Amino acid sequence: MKEILREIGAIARALDSISNIEFKELDLTKGQYLYVIRICEHPGIIQEKVAELLKVDRTTASRAIQKLENKGFIEKRIEQGNKKNKLLFPTAKSMDIYPFLKREGEYSNARALEGFSTEEINSIHSLLTRVLHNIEIDWEEVKKGHKRQY
Repeated sequence: MKEILREIGAIARALDSISNIEFKELDLTKGQYLYVIRICEHPGIIQEKVAELLKVDRTTASRAIQKLENKGFIEKRIEQGNKKNKLLFPTAKSMDIYPFLKREGEYSNARALEGFSTEEINSIHSLLTRVLHNIEIDWEEVKKGHKRQY
């Protein structure tokens, strides 16, 4: 069987490394830009939902969000009627850089798909969506404390 996940992992690590280098001047490191993008795209989102979107555990999300709040990229607001939930909102600092972050993502996407036909791009998207769905099943179970059976 082909080692497809190695290829996917290498692609993800390369793009993450590039972004971390390019966004260092913005004071965003170690994937923090992903949080800024998601919070800009979903103002008022709760921390648990951000963790779910990024496929990270709550502790990792909590640390990243706290650092971003300390740096002035996001602000937390208590949800009306539910004081446990803190809603996350982008600050003006995040909104100012969001168009740049979005352009970088669009560029990386276009670069990755350079030379592919529309049909091939649609096929890749469809297949990767299915791969993600399969992995999400295990991710949900492991998150709940279950072990996978190898």
